[in-house]
Amino acid sequence: MTAAFVEDGQAPDARAWDYLLQTWRELDVPEGWRAEIDQGQIVLVPPPHAHHSGIAAKVQRRLYRGLPEELGIYQTLGIHVAPLGKLYVPDLVIMPTELINTADPDTSDPLDAAEALLIMEITSKGNAREDRTKKYRAYARAGVPMYLLIDRFDTRGPMSTLFMEPNEDGTFKHTDAVPFGKPLALPAPFDVSLPTEEFPGAAASEAQH
Repeated sequence: MTAAFVEDGQAPDARAWDYLLQTWRELDVPEGWRAEIDQGQIVLVPPPHAHHSGIAAKVQRRLYRGLPEELGIYQTLGIHVAPLGKLYVPDLVIMPTELINTADPDTSDPLDAAEALLIMEITSKGNAREDRTKKYRAYARAGVPMYLLIDRFDTRGPMSTLFMEPNEDGTFKHTDAVPFGKPLALPAPFDVSLPTEEFPGAAASEAQH
């Protein structure tokens, strides 16, 4: 479904964005699907593979071990990348619970991506390129401190990568990448190591490496 068009890399003007957001609010999205706004279009994202959901569950369980009381983990939260006029629904978002509790109960408006502490995306076969490029740049431009990319379709084999220290030019200064089967440490306020050896596909990855 297309609601408006803008040039790639540019945010829609205020009127176009308001129209896109209102259309997004009113969509009757099939169960399990997600609606996102990207490049002036509303895009429907199909339900993920079981491996995708399994990885999200394992990461969430590990993150909860040391999560401060004032933070929460959310799987279906719409976030607004204001500098680019985009709206994504990441696989996981770590956000202050106060922002969730004080959100307007009468609307489903997205929250500002700049308020997130960590955003995680897990690639699917059809969207891996978007997670590696467009969403990487968008989260960096929004100033998200940590972007965790679980890439099941990396050409090197399944990889987990933590990007940190965002730049306004749409890049991250620091990258820590490990293959499935190797631990990936997340710094404060999480201070946990992700069990990538337990991810679906980890056994095959270890055999490759």
